[in-house]
Amino acid sequence: MILDKETARKTAELLLQIKAIKLDAQQGFKWASGWNSPIYCDNRIILSYPPIRNFVREHMARQVEQLYGKADVIAGVATGAIGIGMLVAEYLSLPFAYVRPEAKSHGRQNQIEGKVEEGQTVVVIEDLISTGNSSLNAVKALQDANLQIKGMLAIFSYGFDTADQNFKDANIELHTLSNYEYLLEVALKTNYINQTESELLKSWRNDPANWKK
Repeated sequence: MILDKETARKTAELLLQIKAIKLDAQQGFKWASGWNSPIYCDNRIILSYPPIRNFVREHMARQVEQLYGKADVIAGVATGAIGIGMLVAEYLSLPFAYVRPEAKSHGRQNQIEGKVEEGQTVVVIEDLISTGNSSLNAVKALQDANLQIKGMLAIFSYGFDTADQNFKDANIELHTLSNYEYLLEVALKTNYINQTESELLKSWRNDPANWKK
């Protein structure tokens, strides 16, 4: 869910500007999952651009406060959201932890890195939502440690129906700074794509696993 439409548009504009998000309705990209896709997103690039990094940090921090109130801990989902999660925690003067996809096989065998205590409230920061499975895996690890999840805030979402259902089933509130719909709106308005490409890009989300170049 989007909290602020203007922030959603500006975030999309900035992600396109620094090529954190790339759109190619003709050739597409190959995802690690094997899917062919007309969009590729790597929000970690944000960290290399201080003005844009600060924009994302400040708007995420403000939305955390507006949506979820005061939390005890900010937790980032490894690895993509470690950097931005830490910046949000710093802006809010809150402790930070991050969650690995699985526990380490050596040392203390931690899955949650950082100091957390049972009963603490947590807002989870994510960089990108696709199906939501990896994000919710991090939530489960925090819940298994008896932490209370207030909600999750991500930079961007593809807006898949399956992700919406996964978060609903897990009873986790999700908001994002921007999403696929606002991205296409901004891309078309700024002539990054044309109307034909916009229609092709819209059709991808109907059946992303079987999209053809």
